[in-house]
Formats: sequence, structure tokens, C-alpha cells
Amino acid sequence: MKTTIFLVFFLIISSLAVFAQAPPTPPSNASNGGANGPVGGNAPIGSGITIMLAMGAAWAGRKAYYQIRNEEFNR
Repeated sequence: MKTTIFLVFFLIISSLAVFAQAPPTPPSNASNGGANGPVGGNAPIGSGITIMLAMGAAWAGRKAYYQIRNEEFNR
């Protein structure tokens, strides 16, 4: 019972600390690419999407291969 009360008290206090922080300042010029630029710093996402699609295809192929292999062994 004491640990439950302590846990509830800790969660309430920690959530109040999160709300006490001030919001960040808005960017003055989003096209400058500096510290006040957009999140990611205008980084291209084309190659990241390609890598993600290739990894997803490899994972799906591996899953299909093992599923087919297990079905052949179970016959």
C-alpha cells in the first residue's frame, strides 16, 4: 500500500515538472537552415524511404520463406 501511494505521488510530481517548462521560441526564418530552421534541417528523405522499403521487403521475404519452409516440413 505504501509503495502504491509513493508511486502515485511520484507520478503526480513528475508530471507537474513536465508542464512547468516554457515552450520553445518559434523560428524567425525557417529557410535559413540554421538553429532556428525546421526540424531535420531541410534534410532530404528520399534515400531514407528507399532504405526503409528495401528493409521491409527483405523482412517480408524472410517471413514468407520461413513460413513456406515450415509448411513443407509439416507435410
